[in-house]
Amino acid sequence: MRLEKKATIVSTSVATLLVLIKLTVGILSGSVAILASAIDSLLDMTVSIFNYFALHLAEKDPDDKFHFGRSKLEPLAAVIEGTIISMSALFIMYDAITKITRKDHMTMVNESIGVMLISIVVTGFLVLFLRHVAKKTGNMVIEADALHYQTDLLSNAAILVALGLVSFTGKTIIDPIVGIGIALYMLYSAYPIIKRGILMLLDVAIPKEDIEAVERIIQSFPEVNGYHYLKTRESGSHVFISVHVVFTPDMTLLEAHRIADAIEKKIREYFHKKDKKAHILIHMDPYDDLEVNLEEDYF
Repeated sequence: MRLEKKATIVSTSVATLLVLIKLTVGILSGSVAILASAIDSLLDMTVSIFNYFALHLAEKDPDDKFHFGRSKLEPLAAVIEGTIISMSALFIMYDAITKITRKDHMTMVNESIGVMLISIVVTGFLVLFLRHVAKKTGNMVIEADALHYQTDLLSNAAILVALGLVSFTGKTIIDPIVGIGIALYMLYSAYPIIKRGILMLLDVAIPKEDIEAVERIIQSFPEVNGYHYLKTRESGSHVFISVHVVFTPDMTLLEAHRIADAIEKKIREYFHKKDKKAHILIHMDPYDDLEVNLEEDYF
């Protein structure tokens, strides 16, 4: 089993435990902040389960129906996760505003503080584990999951401070105000997750430094006279690259093919170090036909 899939199982188990604890105390105490955290943990659990199946399907080999595989399930899962975070944030904000207008009070403050202390410790270990997996694999889904639980960790700390202030001052309005702050932070955190996932679904080019690395590899071969139409895109942990490489007209097809294979090998090795699988398509030109193709509306 891939490390990424193991990570989703761990995060699902942790989220389930936190949901049971927070939901029980949140309902009994009437705390908006803890209920907000419980709802977030419930969504964490749902998203982690979804991520597991998304990663399971994404790693399937290409077939007659999906010639390029299903790797785009990873950015799709990230977009869905970011959307769920945003929706839960809006619900939390609504509930908090309702509590303020109704002037509802909360009970079981000490028990609530204990729950949040447990949540902070458990979530802290989970964040460290997910960040380790994300760094090792470069997987976008796990990176989004790590960021999600990191926001949970910060929000749990804010809730703990708020509960401490409620216990010290007796002013329960602090609780829904903190709930609104958590909701705003969740919206802020969801934006980059959604943005990156959408850009990947739209076949955005790979990062500039990676494009420059590919260009350096191509230019490192003395037999290459030039290149053009370098196009890249990324889909989960897969990178797709196509390029026209210019050789001399008198070079044999066999020799040009040998050099193209060597270029592909070096590019694959570069991305392998970044835990990504590169798919390269090199079109071999006997001369630079860029201007001719442009005049003929090649694309």
